Amino acid sequence: MDRSVIFVGLGGLIGSIARYLVAIGLSAYATSAFPFATLLVNILGCFVIGLVFGLIDRGSTLSPEWRLFLTTGFCGGFTTFSTFSYESLRLMQDGEYLYLFVYVAASLVAGFAATFGAIALVRSI
Repeated sequence: MDRSVIFVGLGGLIGSIARYLVAIGLSAYATSAFPFATLLVNILGCFVIGLVFGLIDRGSTLSPEWRLFLTTGFCGGFTTFSTFSYESLRLMQDGEYLYLFVYVAASLVAGFAATFGAIALVRSI
């Protein structure tokens, strides 16, 4: 097995556990229906992936394995919103505004539609 798969898997394991712990920890303070834990996790994930790619842009010597561990692994297990945020930002920085609009709009609309459709499908069975 390729070592990169192990790095992604371990990072995902840690990220998923961290997400769960944040949700448990925040549930004692946030008792409303608003998804504070998810919002916090998404913002923290965006911050972490921004730190990693910021370091990479500055010439950091993070090995490819550590990059995978932190971004695809940890951030992917913690929240996929961080990857969505980074990719959207890159499209904006590259001046790909049409792609940016299509990516953001399609992600939101198709994501909501897929979730709604799946729930409707399950309810109809």
